[in-house]
Amino acid sequence: MPKVSIIMRSLNDIAYIENTLKMIFSQNFTDFELINVDSGSTDGTFEIIKKYNKNIVYQIKSEDYIPGRVLNKAIEKASGDIIVFNNSDCIPTHKEWLENLIRPLENKNIAGVFGQQIPRADAKALIVKDGNRAFGSGEIVKKWKNFFSLATSAIRRDLIVEFPFNNDLQYNEDLEWSWRMKKLGYKIEYVKDAIVEHSHNYSKQGLYKRFWGEGNTEGAIYGKKYNILRHFLKPLFAEMVRDIIYLLKRNKYSEISEVFYYRPRQKWAFFIGNQDYFNNIKWSERNEKN
Repeated sequence: MPKVSIIMRSLNDIAYIENTLKMIFSQNFTDFELINVDSGSTDGTFEIIKKYNKNIVYQIKSEDYIPGRVLNKAIEKASGDIIVFNNSDCIPTHKEWLENLIRPLENKNIAGVFGQQIPRADAKALIVKDGNRAFGSGEIVKKWKNFFSLATSAIRRDLIVEFPFNNDLQYNEDLEWSWRMKKLGYKIEYVKDAIVEHSHNYSKQGLYKRFWGEGNTEGAIYGKKYNILRHFLKPLFAEMVRDIIYLLKRNKYSEISEVFYYRPRQKWAFFIGNQDYFNNIKWSERNEKN
């Protein structure tokens, strides 16, 4: 079996970090080193990391965090043949997570793999719906032109060294990398039996910023400026219909009103983010009242 390096990013994840680390060190596959890079946690996260990890642990300033740049630096410190990424709030649910995740990389045609993310117990219904659609059985995501989630994933070291992450993107560095690999003829594979618990109930501000960022970087990745009818109004209507049907089937009547707030804000933020990329408007300049 190959040597594995696990790279874990963290920022103020005190609610999850200890459970994540306990599960990492309980894996059946044990030939790995753990590299923790913390972006200036102030809630005790970093202290817990130092308690568990005797390999490589270091901090950066929160203002210095640019995903691709941070990850590329961490990869320079890694010695494994396979680089595994697992965010500090992604808690493996079983002891076979790591061996299941890396197994497909024995196939040299596969550049990277990503595991299944199941929602937390407190996840809102629409978060559960979106998570199950993106992950779950994997049948839906097969139809998408490009999808890759670095939150719990693994990449061949030779490829990530030759083709590192984009050093400038603030979001979707994983999608940008997987798109480059696909254009080179490699495959990205979903591993549904490598399972972690991971979800977020976004605040109003967090929701807008997250999806603005995704729309913005999709402009950078695919070079396509989206149309308001095709890329906002039509997908918004279709998703809201699916949302309502989903909630009715599960007797989640009290959450139906959330559809009319959450989904329009999500889709609009994504659309505006895409437009802002082509208009060269930065997040700091958007000045939305979120």
